[in-house]
Amino acid sequence: MRLTRQSNYAIRTLVYCAVNEPGLSRVAEVARAYGISELFLFKLIKPLVEAGLLQTVRGRHGGIKLGKPAQDITLLDTIRLTEENFALAECFEDGADCPLIGECDLNGALREALGAFFDVLSQHTIADLASKKRSIRERLGLTVDQAVTAA
Repeated sequence: MRLTRQSNYAIRTLVYCAVNEPGLSRVAEVARAYGISELFLFKLIKPLVEAGLLQTVRGRHGGIKLGKPAQDITLLDTIRLTEENFALAECFEDGADCPLIGECDLNGALREALGAFFDVLSQHTIADLASKKRSIRERLGLTVDQAVTAA
């Protein structure tokens, strides 16, 4: 199983906002830091805002910020929003036509593995990923003057 670019950059965006607290993060700066287009980032931000993981502040000095404390945002919260499908095999899907359904234990084994995957993701937060704030800020090219404070 491989996570999509959407999941990857959604998590990176949340980490960016976490290390930039209490300031606001500008979409252009986040996009530049990760080498992605602003349009792609805007598409990622929408479901994060709708789920309350991010907030937007409009206006000349607007930007984005975490919608709740970083320690309250799990990796599972984010990945459930950004991944469309966790069907690891055909037998996960309704209408699967495998002749072994009901006799083969692959479905059960994969569901158990997926459950363990979700359990681990639920134990890690954006705060955990952003814990090395100083070095992460340096790698992202953030300086004190780039943190835009909310009016």
